[in-house]
Amino acid sequence: MRLKTITEKQTGELLEREQVDENLKWNLKDIYESDEKWEEDFKWVETNYPKISQFKGKINSSSSILLECLKSNEEIEIKLDRLALYAMLSKDSDVRVQVYQSMDNRIKSLYSKVLAESSFIKPEILSIDKNDLDLWIDENEELKIYKHYFDDIFRSKEHTHDPKIESILAMTSEIAHVPYNTFSILTNADLKFPTIKDENGNDYQLSHGRFYSSLYSKNREFRENAFKGYMSVFKEYANSLNTIFNGNLKAKIFCAKVRNFNSALEAALFRDNIPLSIYKNLIESVGNNLQQMHRWAELKRKLLNLNQLNPFDTYVSLFDSITEKKYTYEESKELLKNSFKVFGDNYLSILEKAFNERWIDVAETKGKRSGAYSSGTTYGVHPYVLLNWNYQLNDVFTFAHEMGHNLHSYFTGITQPYVYANYSIFLAEVASTLNEGLLMEFMINNSKQKEEKIILIEKYLNNITTTFYRQIMFAEFEMKVYELTESGSYLTVDDLCKLYSSLYKKYWGDAMDVIDEESYTWARVPHFYYNFYVFQYATGFAASEILLKNFKEKGELAVNKYLDFLKSGSHKYSIEILEDAGVDMNSIEPIEAVAVKMESLLNQLENLIN
Repeated sequence: MRLKTITEKQTGELLEREQVDENLKWNLKDIYESDEKWEEDFKWVETNYPKISQFKGKINSSSSILLECLKSNEEIEIKLDRLALYAMLSKDSDVRVQVYQSMDNRIKSLYSKVLAESSFIKPEILSIDKNDLDLWIDENEELKIYKHYFDDIFRSKEHTHDPKIESILAMTSEIAHVPYNTFSILTNADLKFPTIKDENGNDYQLSHGRFYSSLYSKNREFRENAFKGYMSVFKEYANSLNTIFNGNLKAKIFCAKVRNFNSALEAALFRDNIPLSIYKNLIESVGNNLQQMHRWAELKRKLLNLNQLNPFDTYVSLFDSITEKKYTYEESKELLKNSFKVFGDNYLSILEKAFNERWIDVAETKGKRSGAYSSGTTYGVHPYVLLNWNYQLNDVFTFAHEMGHNLHSYFTGITQPYVYANYSIFLAEVASTLNEGLLMEFMINNSKQKEEKIILIEKYLNNITTTFYRQIMFAEFEMKVYELTESGSYLTVDDLCKLYSSLYKKYWGDAMDVIDEESYTWARVPHFYYNFYVFQYATGFAASEILLKNFKEKGELAVNKYLDFLKSGSHKYSIEILEDAGVDMNSIEPIEAVAVKMESLLNQLENLIN
């Protein structure tokens, strides 16, 4: 059987994984040579994690014992993280394969056991007099690395319990993941999407990736049929999805209450030391200033010659005379390399390494997890990227986005010690959206035709819509459902549909007709299970606009600050790391930068088409 390459556009049935060229699939041998090697490390962790208990009741006795405990715990966690990465990527390659489902579940269970066993560490650190701990840090050179780690532990003192309760809470972590795991299996493996007719009358089997691809079609009947066909499945399973959704809300609220937080939102932001005001002010400020978003919606409606927009009209190009180019994976790699030249040779060499050494899983295949992601930092292993390529311009930008995450994780992993070899969710979307901005500017500046500039400016406006305004809408929805649940309400399917519809109308304005199918979008968004994640797409996008501005105004100095940002990990709090890079997230400047950019783009677009 001949292997298919990503440059061969497929129609009809999705390919099986073994039908795709190996160069388009990630190489998991960089993590473990085989499943058997994974099992060896799994057994090692099972055997060794109970030994951490030898430090129980002792780590507050001397700096040397404290350091030995931290080092021993890190050795276990490093192997555990590696095990988890391999299991996750193997499972996501084809969620139908039971052996990897089992491995993923086993590692989650082992995580829970390890967390329970080591749960005494933070309470015992808190039992050390802070002045004594500071003296230990001064006396012991190796402990100095942990100063910020210790400061952060003491910041959480009122939210930390005694070792016995901490052990019980650690054992609940596996249970807390049940709603998301159930949602993921249901939506990625069990839900069956219908086959419809495409623009040419051929059978077109809907999938997560093909749903998004269909929304770019110039054929409105096909877009509508694809949208309604895809969403009909979520509507059919709405009661089950509602139960899962409410289970997730209650799990997060339970954890927040047990840790003495006033709300799940406060608990989620506390982890990264983000002020509650940033979240609420973001929603309030944008909600009161939706003029540019409504202007864009009205322009869409007018150019599409519609009485009102429908949700399935929001992605399609407004310009019927312009055929949107199809992009292969190979040519997209060249676009990325050219767009990121500002970062210098070292950055570009790592990007090339990722391309050549199979860090990336490219093709959409049967059973593969939908969407796209970068795996994040796993100490001692390079990060991976999952894609589902459909030849759209949007795929090129998703590629740039995920490689932003990927190199952020890579540079953090090789620069920081294990304790700081990660970065907060608040920082996560800065590198990714900055890469999208650089790609967009490169493509606009190098486009030779008026029609191409129009398409790219339109794409930039859609990026602002989806990455900034849509994510703030999601953030407001998430805030409201938690507030309602925390006040004692149980949210029915109708409650969630009405709330989501009202917010969709608010953000899109009078130009939009919110059809029934769109109201079920809450049932398909995995990010609603990530615990107040989505607002950080918007803050990340806003921060990236300031960074782009700084690159133009301050040149190499600003670029070098940004490259330092990529290496910063979590050795400081997120707000401080962004300040070092030249972004003040406590000010309104980043939000204003987005509004100014959108107004400028709308003016450019209207000048080009008039």
